[in-house]
Amino acid sequence: MGKTVIIGSVPKPSRYAYQAATMLEERDFDFIPLGIQEGNVLGRKILNVLDKPQIDDVETLTLYINPRRQKEWYDYMVSLHPTRIIFNPGTENQEFKMLAQKRGIECIEACTLVMLSTGVY
Repeated sequence: MGKTVIIGSVPKPSRYAYQAATMLEERDFDFIPLGIQEGNVLGRKILNVLDKPQIDDVETLTLYINPRRQKEWYDYMVSLHPTRIIFNPGTENQEFKMLAQKRGIECIEACTLVMLSTGVY
């Protein structure tokens, strides 16, 4: 199984992106934290999205950034060749969804935390 890239990662355990990382780790899913804040998530360095790091074997992008901030990262996110993108509540974006779907990427409007909790991830 490929990696999950958590876009919008922050080093704050109270944030949903951090909680998603915790649940992914508990369920033995590999994840990469990606964001603009420096720090670590469960001992993993948050990669700086501004550097547009190349990440191989990406299965899922789970978004924790609002649609206004997504636009400048469309090309980069698509370049990671994810199989699917999860638009968590508050990140729904029809423009990006349509662009991704045209490239054969499955788009899901759902909550990563709920998906993991119910075993449908």
